[in-house]
Amino acid sequence: MTRRFLVFRLLTAPALALPLALAGPARADPNALWRIVHDGCVPHFDAGKGPTPCEVVDMNGGVAEGVAILKDRVGVAQMLAIPTRRISGIEDPQMLAPDAPPVFADGWKAKTFVEARLGGRALPREAVALAINSQYARSQDQLHVHVDCVRIDVLKALEGYKSALDDQWRAMTVALNGRAYFARRLLSDDLIHDEPLLRLLADGLPDAKAHMGAMSMAAIGADFDGKPGFVLLADVFSLEGGGHAEDLQDHNCAIAQMAP
Repeated sequence: MTRRFLVFRLLTAPALALPLALAGPARADPNALWRIVHDGCVPHFDAGKGPTPCEVVDMNGGVAEGVAILKDRVGVAQMLAIPTRRISGIEDPQMLAPDAPPVFADGWKAKTFVEARLGGRALPREAVALAINSQYARSQDQLHVHVDCVRIDVLKALEGYKSALDDQWRAMTVALNGRAYFARRLLSDDLIHDEPLLRLLADGLPDAKAHMGAMSMAAIGADFDGKPGFVLLADVFSLEGGGHAEDLQDHNCAIAQMAP
């Protein structure tokens, strides 16, 4: 079975699974994050009253490219990087446009807010993950990137696996939290001047661009022979699960106890 056919087969599952999801219990308000940012953080920031209730509002040169950082109600230190314009999620075509908001780069900068919530304890880059869930495995219809600690078992698995990674997406031969992810490396210190991560996914993994709503992605800090970078991970929603890269994170941040 070719890799392309494997990805296509997995990507056909959401069409079957979506009616089941819609038949389940009613979700929490899917517009809650949008209202917090649009009706709270941005107006307060524009009025010179600070970004409250967000940690920061970074307009990155203009409102169309703005990103707000908000403490999630879940977890001891979890932050969310949220565009200040209306973008539904990973499936939104705006995220593949040249003016897409830099949610992953700003999310990585939010590592400092995670550390502040942990009493100022500095975390190695390998201990922090950025994650975005698929359209079918999320509760909010405003795009948001989860910024939080990595699960310890995921950290250990990647430490032994990262030497096998290069600049091409390939199916991993070891599972992460029970899921078989696609993975590649990206040499970058902070994601600021790099190709947007969702574009790397859309253009690099067969069939992904046509089915972005089914995709989930994570970027975990890494060091490759002394060069800073990230392990990029992608998963596909299916009837068996997946599409929820947030599962690679530990919202209790046990890994912080290992930091020097």
